[in-house]
Amino acid sequence: MNRKKILVVDDNEVILRTLSLKLKADYEVITAIDGSEAVAAARTKNPDLILLDIGFPPEVSGVPWDGFRIIQWLKRMDEAKNIPVIIITGGDASKYKDRALAEGAVAFYQKPVNNDDLLAKIREILSAAPATPAATPATPVLKLA
Repeated sequence: MNRKKILVVDDNEVILRTLSLKLKADYEVITAIDGSEAVAAARTKNPDLILLDIGFPPEVSGVPWDGFRIIQWLKRMDEAKNIPVIIITGGDASKYKDRALAEGAVAFYQKPVNNDDLLAKIREILSAAPATPAATPATPVLKLA
């Protein structure tokens, strides 16, 4: 059985490592440090869930990325539009939560995150979500002569 994949997107490498350590016992973890890496990983790695920060430096990789722009890009991509996104941010919850949920996030957490609550939410979401196409056995194709 393939393990579910989680893409963790944060510009803080300490947070990336911390979340990876918390998740790697049960999940395959993919990390991205900016929006362009996140979009590329969502397109090519087929994650089952994305943990996404909102706050990024004003301009990374030549594009003014923030978590909202990343969600907008993901929701436009056929490969990623159905991947659940959980927002984890150090920003002001009263300022970001409603917009994050309106943009398509399935949950919102403010840092510091209660790891038990986050892990429970991840399990809940992933138990309800079908496996990504890459994790599902291919249906055999019969060729007729």
